[in-house]
Amino acid sequence: MAERSVRWGILATGGIAAAFTADLVDLPDAEVVAVASRRQDSADAFAERFGIPRAYGDWAALAQDDDIDVVYVATPHSAHRAAAGLCLEAGRNVLCEKAFTLNAREAEELVALAKARGSFLMEAMWMYCNPVVRRLKALVDDGVIGEVRHVQADFGLAGPFPPSHRLRDPAQGGGALLDLGVYPVSFAQLLLGEPSDVSARATLSAEGVDLQTGALLSWDGGAMASVHCSIVGGTATSASVTGSQGRIDVPSGFFFPDRFVLHRDGRDPEEFTADPADGPRNSLRHEAAEVMRALRAGETESPLVPLDGTLAVMRTLDAIRDRVGVRYPGEAPDEDLAPELTPA
Repeated sequence: MAERSVRWGILATGGIAAAFTADLVDLPDAEVVAVASRRQDSADAFAERFGIPRAYGDWAALAQDDDIDVVYVATPHSAHRAAAGLCLEAGRNVLCEKAFTLNAREAEELVALAKARGSFLMEAMWMYCNPVVRRLKALVDDGVIGEVRHVQADFGLAGPFPPSHRLRDPAQGGGALLDLGVYPVSFAQLLLGEPSDVSARATLSAEGVDLQTGALLSWDGGAMASVHCSIVGGTATSASVTGSQGRIDVPSGFFFPDRFVLHRDGRDPEEFTADPADGPRNSLRHEAAEVMRALRAGETESPLVPLDGTLAVMRTLDAIRDRVGVRYPGEAPDEDLAPELTPA
């Protein structure tokens, strides 16, 4: 007997919302029933494009729609606290894009709200749900390359982006770190947990956001991670994991890989590739499928993207911003952006 479709609401109508919705409509057990924007004409156009029956010109109407099982929040991250919070307050389950929020304080507020309501909440860290990344993590956890000594990952775009672009706008949480750097940091913490120490340097724009940032994360056991992000130079977007007995190299596009190469001491390199049945490498279907699996199982968070892990990444991003001197509107100059890290 087929299970009832999971009914989705889409909050925001930008590029990532369109990409996610396009993948959702291809899933046989997903149904997109409503979309909301701050402008009715934008919601109407999005609804017409994807055949969505209900279009709302404000977020609150979507949040109050009891015919929705889960809301996908796809606004810029500066609005995640408000948008996801509105939905959680109304008792909705939420999948929220990354960076999860502007800072760890906002993230903690959303997690506390979800737990108080008994609602499902997950960061849309699609990398963690990618089958190739899951295979890589399983190999590392099994000790195939020994003890992890170093992780490297980078994500940079060539630009140039004008000052008016959202990536340069402090009010929208602009800069390389929250938009791109969240991937290298999340990759490192997927494998090593929360670091015990963070150091960082950045080049800042005239608006006060980071144009490029490099950070060194370290762990009490001796492991280190080198992460870099940029909106002024296109990088290889590659990653590597070096252990005491070998190395794993992930080529360009490490956050949605279709292959990786395992190098073990004294052995020929081994290439692991994606299963064609898993769909295109840029598919967002895996995170959507994980949300629906968790909802049907009655879970309030995903073991693939646990809330403690999301909070840990936000603390690291805060610590990096503290080191490089980036503050966003609404954050006091003396606000503590370097909460005590909780090493794994």
